Amino acid sequence: MDLMAGFAHSTRATILGSGDAMRLDDYDNDINVGEARGGGGFGGGGGGLIFSLLPLIGSRFGCGGIVIALILLAVFGGLGNIGGMLGGGGGTGTQVSRTANGGQEDTRQVCEATPERRETCRAFSNAENTWEALFARSGQQFAPPMLRFYNGSGQSGCGAAQAAMGPFYCPTDQGIYLDTSFFNELATRFGAQGDFARYYVVAHEFGHHIQHLLGTSEQVQQIQQRSSQAEGNAASVRLELQADCFAGVWAAQNRNRLEPGDVEEGMTAARAIGDDTLQREAQGRVVPDSFTHGTSEQRMRWLRRGMESGDPAQCDTFSGAI
Repeated sequence: MDLMAGFAHSTRATILGSGDAMRLDDYDNDINVGEARGGGGFGGGGGGLIFSLLPLIGSRFGCGGIVIALILLAVFGGLGNIGGMLGGGGGTGTQVSRTANGGQEDTRQVCEATPERRETCRAFSNAENTWEALFARSGQQFAPPMLRFYNGSGQSGCGAAQAAMGPFYCPTDQGIYLDTSFFNELATRFGAQGDFARYYVVAHEFGHHIQHLLGTSEQVQQIQQRSSQAEGNAASVRLELQADCFAGVWAAQNRNRLEPGDVEEGMTAARAIGDDTLQREAQGRVVPDSFTHGTSEQRMRWLRRGMESGDPAQCDTFSGAI
């Protein structure tokens, strides 16, 4: 599957060993950011909403996806792109447009609500500028996503947004949805501390938007619809690993901002959220056919590949072994 042919190889950049400080500039005032409101909790008692959505999760990711969803919700409180698996629904809440008049005040109001939101807005804005430049360099058209914050629950174009889902990307409305309380969970429950671990989360979800723009997500969905559950899960793994690689590309393109320890923080986060690590901690055993995001080793390897190359063309997880 030659999905990356449009990117030139001139974007390569080596970042390992860089000693420069990673200081993100302030976010642009015209980024599309807002609040995702309108969520209603699990309903029906004890996670009824999630159980009602299991057929949708299963249709896209098979039984393995259902297993992972239940493990994450029941044991860890959730991590991964479960929200991106959901279908239907319509988004409600504050819609902040990219306009010169009025947009700046709304953007600042949302981004300055908490230090965590301010940091997220800076990472999101930097990722947008980075990928816009990469697309322009390769002669491709770029369309930015939107960033939506929510507290506990909200509504997305893919249905309900719940904190238990973790950050996720919704291709229906091209939105990245995030409850910043997840960052505390990332540090305390998964042991992934540091600003770069948090930036990695934002960059990974931004990577899913890049896949949507390239048509990769739609191709994977087609594969899943006509394949067995095991084959569909395998395609999901390749999609997630490519998003990890894209996160590494973002880091490489901003290598002059990295400080010592950033690479290690990213690797710690990638290792903590591997399917094998999560399953082993949740149920004491590993079921490879149910993987949907990749092993810890795979996630670290593809994140590092993006970091070392700085080249989106090197992130073709769909050709050969992973």
